[in-house]
Amino acid sequence: MTTEARMGEVPGRWWHLLDDGRIQCDLCPRDCRLRDGQRGACFVRQRKGDGMVLTTYGRSSGFCIDPIEKKPLNHFYPGSSVFSFGTAGCNLACKFCQNWDISKSREMDTLMDAASPEAIAAAAAEHGCRSVAFTYNDPVIFAEYAMDTADACRARGIATVAVTAGYIGVDARREFCAKMDAANVDLKGFTDDFYMRLCGARLAPVLETLTYLVRETNVWTEITTLLIPGENDSDEELFAMCGWIARELGPDVPLHFTAFHPDYRMTDVAHTPAATLARAREIGQRAGLRYVYTGNVHDVDGGTTYCPGCGKPLIVRDWHEILRYEVTDNGHCRHCAAALPGRFGPVPRRSWGRRRVPVRVAMA
Repeated sequence: MTTEARMGEVPGRWWHLLDDGRIQCDLCPRDCRLRDGQRGACFVRQRKGDGMVLTTYGRSSGFCIDPIEKKPLNHFYPGSSVFSFGTAGCNLACKFCQNWDISKSREMDTLMDAASPEAIAAAAAEHGCRSVAFTYNDPVIFAEYAMDTADACRARGIATVAVTAGYIGVDARREFCAKMDAANVDLKGFTDDFYMRLCGARLAPVLETLTYLVRETNVWTEITTLLIPGENDSDEELFAMCGWIARELGPDVPLHFTAFHPDYRMTDVAHTPAATLARAREIGQRAGLRYVYTGNVHDVDGGTTYCPGCGKPLIVRDWHEILRYEVTDNGHCRHCAAALPGRFGPVPRRSWGRRRVPVRVAMA
């Protein structure tokens, strides 16, 4: 298929025809059942005739170069830059969405930046990015585009990162994850009530995705939980969540607790206090997790990676800025030679820092 033919609408995967004539989308656990012309809850997957199409292939809400720590990934080539982009739409309905202008977009004309997978890989290479991230909205809903881009990146030796809520069907999960090198999964809360009331989703499929990623793939996985005052920040819920992570995924999976700011349909909720983040981090550590971080705040201790052997600070961070780096090229402590879990490479000459640089991508 030519680049031109692949831009815009392309045949969608993961669906089947029902006895009543409707098509069921099997991409995610929503199982949207559609008649001709109808769109799924994500808004970007549509039935056309006797098939399904993805309507946003090759169309982006914009391209930026970010620090990898912004995804957030603290154990995946720390200090490197990542070429980031998203499209429009989402298969969740989070009332607290921090990227609602992108993920809740219903105006396809706002997707002004068009680029083929090959053009994205070329641009990432040109700008010296170690990886490409599918982010801003959930890459699950533009899986065909993300997977093709991952193939183009892999051909150039560039890694790919999925920033996702992990709400994906079994078959799609297997094929999608096979293309990714790293993932940060939003574990938005740890009760079905939270997921149903504030996200319009269920908890179990997200836990299944996390278990699959960590136990059955080589995808480097980190977890993020946005702490919303009065909603998912109780000691009881945090102990339950951290205990589950330690027991089912292991103590070396990094967990990021990040600060909520009022947005979208929850503008009446206060910012997350720094004390809440510190308390959550302590609970995670008490549960046996070795790498618990705080985010969206200035907290050097909460952003620092400590050696699992000698306990010395190895990667000292303030927000997304690396202040000190004491890790070898192959991911070992420079003091005691203990191995850090994650993916590491040559020591960065300098941290990418907190910069966020918009870029343009040539369509060639």
